[in-house]
Amino acid sequence: MDFALTEEQDMIRDAIRRICTDFPDEYWAKCDEEHTFPWDFYNALAHGGWIGIAIPEEYGGSGKGITEASIILEEVSASGAAMNGASGIHLSIFGMHPVVKYGSEEMKQKYLPRVANGDLHVAFGVTEPDAGTDTTSITTTATLDGDHYIVKGRKVWTTKALDSERVLLLTRTKSKEKVQRRSEGMTLLFAELQRPEVSISPIPKLGRNAVATCEVVYDNLPVHVSDRVGEEGKGFRHILDGLNAERILVASEALGIGRAAIRRAVNYANERVVFGRPIGQNQGVSFPLGEARMRLDAAELMIRKASWLLDQGLPCGAEANMAKWLAADACFQAADQAVQTHGGFGYAKEFHVERYWREARLMRIAPISQEMVLNYVTEHVLELPRSY
Repeated sequence: MDFALTEEQDMIRDAIRRICTDFPDEYWAKCDEEHTFPWDFYNALAHGGWIGIAIPEEYGGSGKGITEASIILEEVSASGAAMNGASGIHLSIFGMHPVVKYGSEEMKQKYLPRVANGDLHVAFGVTEPDAGTDTTSITTTATLDGDHYIVKGRKVWTTKALDSERVLLLTRTKSKEKVQRRSEGMTLLFAELQRPEVSISPIPKLGRNAVATCEVVYDNLPVHVSDRVGEEGKGFRHILDGLNAERILVASEALGIGRAAIRRAVNYANERVVFGRPIGQNQGVSFPLGEARMRLDAAELMIRKASWLLDQGLPCGAEANMAKWLAADACFQAADQAVQTHGGFGYAKEFHVERYWREARLMRIAPISQEMVLNYVTEHVLELPRSY
């Protein structure tokens, strides 16, 4: 077993760190406070060619694997950008995987180079108010009318909808009552967002406020058949291919937040003097930070294993889900301990750990909850009866 990153992967990490030094915690705090998308940061990464890291070279990307993409997102989060930085580029890095794998050659040539160079922003529309994690219960419909699908329905938690030109939109082209399996009859479309038939409303939320998350209503939106991704009725299968990659990348983002939180906490514990000694000299402060570091390092090992398996084309469902669960758990524990280490100042925005804490909390529920990961592991790894 070789646990070392390659020379190229180390170069990627160093390059992202250099870019991130121009965007300190104060930049991210301001973006979060003002609900402003971090365009300067996004454009800096796009200019460096990092947005297209996982897009094939023939379509303008770098053709690298999920391991390299995970390193980028980890470093972005670890810089102090946390989810405000990672979510701004996350979907562009991994979200087009269904198009890469199932899109027509015309679609790939038309859209992928624009995503790779940062010109085309993409959102992901799957979750609905009454479906949630039960994706097979979505009710947004796409009815074929000539050479267009007419889309009608409502989605929630569509990240970047306000700033995106298009959305990968999961719809029903056949009701679940008319199919043999609930997962059939769903079709994936690459639809326009900024049209009069689409209403976009930001959802007020706890954190990650630099990147809006929205409710989107589609009222008879036309989508040309050439913008269908893959086969009609196979959309659920098409999005499943990208879920393991998503789990791994989200885990990497969680790892980065945890690293940022520990860095802040350790610095404070060394500098803060109470009763004539730095508080980090007290085991009540130091031991929880040591435990947090160990949890993060353990989660990183599962992330690396999962990304290696995926890049080798090997099954990695269990590892990807475990990586997400472990990293989200370790991330929140680290962020919570960072707040505790700062005491009352941990509640103050000036020290930034409260922002890390707010964003770390998200990792335990999105894009899938810790409980749903446990459902997967108990059913598919332990082979216990399905609970839902």
